[in-house]
Amino acid sequence: MSGYSLLHVVHLLGAIFFIGTLFVEVAVLARVRQQVDPEAMQSVDKAVGARLRMVLHWVVLFVYGAGIGLAWHYRQALADPFASSFGTLLSLKILLAIGVFFSFGAVAMLLRSGRMTPARYRLIHWAIFAQMIGIVVLAKAMFYLRW
Repeated sequence: MSGYSLLHVVHLLGAIFFIGTLFVEVAVLARVRQQVDPEAMQSVDKAVGARLRMVLHWVVLFVYGAGIGLAWHYRQALADPFASSFGTLLSLKILLAIGVFFSFGAVAMLLRSGRMTPARYRLIHWAIFAQMIGIVVLAKAMFYLRW
């Protein structure tokens, strides 16, 4: 397997884990919270949150690390992103990925400062989820859309 192929597989698996985790949080656990006693759910949230933080640190390292390697592979397309549809879509994908990174940074800062509210948490996670869906669509569009 070539270095590019290995980076591609690592990046894809990391993205699957990352998006899957967020999907479970925003689409599954959000509804479970409404059906479970708040005290019991608080214990579940604490345990799930601790595990997710541990796992997601590695997932983020792999997905962004492989993504940087893949971006290096396409550095010529990124040098003039508006010269091709591929370069434009890849640039948009990278901008969304940077947005996701900073959004999670905002979550961490709000949690540490004690300013995180349940409403903010939901809003930010849905925004991140939407960005990630955009990244997946752009990842496919890069190879199929031409203008």
